Amino acid sequence: MSTTIKSANVSLKPIEVPKALQEGEKFIKWDEDSGAGLPVTLRVDPKGFFLFWTDQNMEVEMLDIATIRDVRTGVHAKVPKDQKIRNVVLIGSQGSLEEKTVTVCYGADFVNVTFVNFCCTRKDIAQMWTDELFALAYNLNQLNNPTIKFLEKLHTKIVLKADKSGKILVKNIVRLFAQNKEDKKRVEKALSESGLPTGKNDTISQSKFQFEDFFAFYKSLTQRTEVQKIFNSLTDNKPHLSANQLVDFLNDVQRDPRLNEILHPYADIQRAKDLIKTYEYNKYHQQRSQLTFDGFLRFLMSEDNPIVAPSKLDLCDDMEQPLAHYFINSSHNTYLTGHQITGKSSVEIYRQSLLAGCRCVELDFWNGRTEEPVIVHGYTFVPEISAREVLEAIAESAFKTSDFPVILSFENHCNPRQQAKIANYCRDIFGDMLLDRPLDSHQLEPGGELPPPSLLRHKIIIKNKKKHHHHHKKEGSVGSEDFEAREQAPSQGNGEIAHGPLTRQGSKESSESSESESSSGEEEGDVPGEGAAGGAPGVAPETHAAAEISALVNYVQPVHFSSFENAEKKNRFYEMSSFDEKQATTLLKERPIEFVNYNKHQLSRVYPAGTRFDSSNFMPQVFWNAGCQLVALNFQTLDLAMQLNLGAFEYNRRCGYILKPEFMRRKDRRLDPFAESTVDGIIAGSLSVTVLSGQLLTDKRCGTYVEVDMFGLPADTVRKKFRTRVAPNNAINPVYGDEPFVFKKVNIIKI
Repeated sequence: MSTTIKSANVSLKPIEVPKALQEGEKFIKWDEDSGAGLPVTLRVDPKGFFLFWTDQNMEVEMLDIATIRDVRTGVHAKVPKDQKIRNVVLIGSQGSLEEKTVTVCYGADFVNVTFVNFCCTRKDIAQMWTDELFALAYNLNQLNNPTIKFLEKLHTKIVLKADKSGKILVKNIVRLFAQNKEDKKRVEKALSESGLPTGKNDTISQSKFQFEDFFAFYKSLTQRTEVQKIFNSLTDNKPHLSANQLVDFLNDVQRDPRLNEILHPYADIQRAKDLIKTYEYNKYHQQRSQLTFDGFLRFLMSEDNPIVAPSKLDLCDDMEQPLAHYFINSSHNTYLTGHQITGKSSVEIYRQSLLAGCRCVELDFWNGRTEEPVIVHGYTFVPEISAREVLEAIAESAFKTSDFPVILSFENHCNPRQQAKIANYCRDIFGDMLLDRPLDSHQLEPGGELPPPSLLRHKIIIKNKKKHHHHHKKEGSVGSEDFEAREQAPSQGNGEIAHGPLTRQGSKESSESSESESSSGEEEGDVPGEGAAGGAPGVAPETHAAAEISALVNYVQPVHFSSFENAEKKNRFYEMSSFDEKQATTLLKERPIEFVNYNKHQLSRVYPAGTRFDSSNFMPQVFWNAGCQLVALNFQTLDLAMQLNLGAFEYNRRCGYILKPEFMRRKDRRLDPFAESTVDGIIAGSLSVTVLSGQLLTDKRCGTYVEVDMFGLPADTVRKKFRTRVAPNNAINPVYGDEPFVFKKVNIIKI
């Protein structure tokens, strides 16, 4: 079975909702909890914020499209297991139930996802809705909206929640912004000041609650006195900005002075007039090229004043460099959804990780009792999942959001028979996506370079031990020069290896091996003199690579790391090593310059220590500073480290590859990550951050403050130093003051 390759759907195109989605379609909705089918009309609002459905009683339910993680139809759609329910939801005569089903997967993180299913009459309708919803969900404009769009979304949500007569309930507005008595009074006061009713049983006609009416209510609720103060300083306390004053503001305040003047020209009077025409709604001032406070506020909240330049969110990096020149979004123990010892495994999290732009996932293979290989966390109570199902999930999701190559990091504990089965599955399931031989332009010869991502689009690369025939005199002998077997696997007395307490058994063929990976150990990354997996109990050895699976390995060949000198001497770009965070930290402290140079030519993978049973993460920036490409994190844990990882890989169209800085790539440049002095070829700059205020942070009444940290090279990193004052009992419009936080002599400023 080969899988048809679908092009990546991530884009920065303006959001356009097809007319068919706005007008709606009749579906039968069902989910696993209710079991029953419900006739609904499914629609998307014109701005693409919400997927919503109306039942026969005109009750409305909605789903924020920004929370949609996947949309599926056909063989990957969910269908009812109960035949009675299947009969209820099956409508129309054309196509199978799977082909006429749209499964929407949504959630706030990679683990806690929910599925809702819609069945229609024709498969072409299901396919159209699947494609269009997925494109809306992964539009980067949708995911990086300016402030004004968030207000438009709030307004849309209120309107969609109108009653059966189309009237907007005042109590819904109040409930959206406040949960306590004091804040409810503030909301009611803002409604009154905006000329809107305030009674909890009052209603508002939609014609009286257009976005401009809502914006007036927002201004009354949040006041925005901190912006008014800035505006007054620009206008010398006059009621408007002139076009010339706006030009000065754009060039002196808003423009990054480091930008190239040709590529990023200064604003001129025409630019100022165009902005005034767009954001000044008062015709009198617009005709005189004047910007009032309202227009100024609209501009600051608009897409014309973005936090991150849209060009940086698009595919902006050179993708013609060798693979070693990129940071690659990577996952550790991908199959786990929680705790390393007592958690659960999931096929779904492979899909979620890949859809989020992860380009390196880990698969721990063990012998299955029925000769079917499984993926499971060895020596733990974690339940197993089907290896075949995982490979099928990878094939389906690998390139839905990124065209660039996916690396499968195999940790293989299977006997030769089941390894051969894994190899066959890879060939059958991945088809042409599988890179089972090196490119003609990049042969496996010492002294070469890894191919660039651009030549490996839609390719799956296998990382697994490579069988070197000249080192294996007979089956079952000790591994090659790159794999030093240190200790025999724990035996059960019958020649078989225990996979875990009362769970998995291996076979005689897998009893001799070398060190192993992750919490189960990682052979190729062990630094001499240190235990595998950072001291994790029950380290399970990997098996020798069988010929069938070895034949699939080319550009990512794991080897035992001995020294930087040895790696330089061999000069094999296709060999890589893995290190747990403790081993990598030791290397980084003792040989920082050599570590950086090693990563200019070869791949390295860093993964969490085996003692992180709670699936917490280390800060990835530490190892990015050394140029390590595959810094693997526990995707199931959305801690600060994972948030930093997600933020870093939001750039470059979320493709999972970020080009390293030039001084981490060029052989003629030298970098000591710990040096206090400036980086070779880089002029250090300063960054000043002023946190003015927040708006509508939560509907709870609580005190809030903001911490500002800087992550980068050690000399640039600032933690726990800058914090605003606390704004007590105010999450509606807290103002934090105007004290700037200054970061001096920063080598790499990337926002």
